[in-house]
Amino acid sequence: MVVVITGASAGIGRATAREFGRRGAAVALLARNEDALRAAASEVEGLGGRALVVPTDVADADAVEAAAERATRELGAIDVWVNVAMASILAPTWEIDPAEFRRVTEVTYLGQVHGTMAALRRMRPRDRGTIVQVGSALAYRGIPLQGAYCGAKHAIRGFTDALRTELMHEKSAVRVTTVHLPALNTTQFGLVRVRVPHRPRPVAPVFQPEVAARAIVWASEHPRREHWVGASTAVTILGSRLTPGIIGDRYLARTGFDSQQTPDRVDEHRRHTDYLFSPVRGDHGAHGPFADESKSRSAQVWLAEHRGVVAAGAGAVAGALAAAGAARTRR
Repeated sequence: MVVVITGASAGIGRATAREFGRRGAAVALLARNEDALRAAASEVEGLGGRALVVPTDVADADAVEAAAERATRELGAIDVWVNVAMASILAPTWEIDPAEFRRVTEVTYLGQVHGTMAALRRMRPRDRGTIVQVGSALAYRGIPLQGAYCGAKHAIRGFTDALRTELMHEKSAVRVTTVHLPALNTTQFGLVRVRVPHRPRPVAPVFQPEVAARAIVWASEHPRREHWVGASTAVTILGSRLTPGIIGDRYLARTGFDSQQTPDRVDEHRRHTDYLFSPVRGDHGAHGPFADESKSRSAQVWLAEHRGVVAAGAGAVAGALAAAGAARTRR
């Protein structure tokens, strides 16, 4: 199996690369930070996979196309393309510069468009392959301080919905699926651009990136319209549909600022060190500093992965109850 992962140098992408490596996949690793990509490649190969390092800025469509061509040439036909790469800035909307809005959009939204287009050029002629879009609960529910990122994630959802119907219209066997994620303990909180007084943090409950990685790999093997990871994601998405204003807006206006910041103030060095326009050198791994509170399992994901077993069990229980009821009636 040949897999391409964007944003593979850190966080979710890094954990996903390892998960595919455990399955013996050949993985093309795309991101800007070459030092971190080489560390990721070593991990993939140590787990039994093959790895190809392709330094790429996903905001550059030509660079993504060249990366896809190299991956095909050196690893073979692409079976799975995973769009993970993202960038963000934590700030009130009125404190974000137009250039920062543009950059977040180019990486987080257009990066997925560029990756999808490169994958389609190779998958549609073969009439096979799976594209995995890595989304977020924030694709349904915007939150304060993340206007640029939430806007980009909403755009990905609209783009993917349109693409899905186009593939269905031409009866294509190419599949596109989206994995919507909860808050994760990744490296982004030490790398994201900040314009708030305190250090950024994920909104609780927090999961380890391996939870997302396992869900992404499973989704690539069992593609359906969407996969929701974590009960908090399901609650956020359903809540955004049922009570977007009275509860959602007012609750977030009251809690959304503090829930995304720790008590520690941002020091001046951190305020001027981020990944938005250029990578932060060195290998940052997959995990952030919130391991103590992060969950390594998701019951909701387990239920999604074992729907057949759960349904069979529920059917058996229902059958037993019906039989018991019938027996009582006969008596």
